[in-house]
Amino acid sequence: MKLFLLRFFTWWTGFTFGTQFWTWRFGELVGVDESGNRYFRTKGGKIDPSLGFERRWVLYNGYTEPTSVPAAWHGWLHHSVDVPPTAEHYTPREWEKPHQPNLTGTAGAYRPSGSTLASGRRPKATGDYQPWTPSA
Repeated sequence: MKLFLLRFFTWWTGFTFGTQFWTWRFGELVGVDESGNRYFRTKGGKIDPSLGFERRWVLYNGYTEPTSVPAAWHGWLHHSVDVPPTAEHYTPREWEKPHQPNLTGTAGAYRPSGSTLASGRRPKATGDYQPWTPSA
């Protein structure tokens, strides 16, 4: 029952019944990324007359988090490239790192030393700071 209510009333916990129906009726699966996000387009690449191009969308695996979309799929979703990553043979360079979602606001966020949110104590001031004092 909880899943039914979540699917009916919320969009941030995944796709709604409307999106599920639209995808079933008008969409075709193009591919799945390493995070489990599924990418769709209109059946047969049909051009939407109101847009002038084919519709492309993603059904997120879990919470709706746009930063979980890798760069190659992002380019395809936004019509920067015509060929989806599943249809082209691409070998990443040795200097390319695997995609990571934005971790801001989570426990995995980057917290440099000196940050009030970093664990431990802040380092002592180096003595190069001169506070401003107003002259009376």
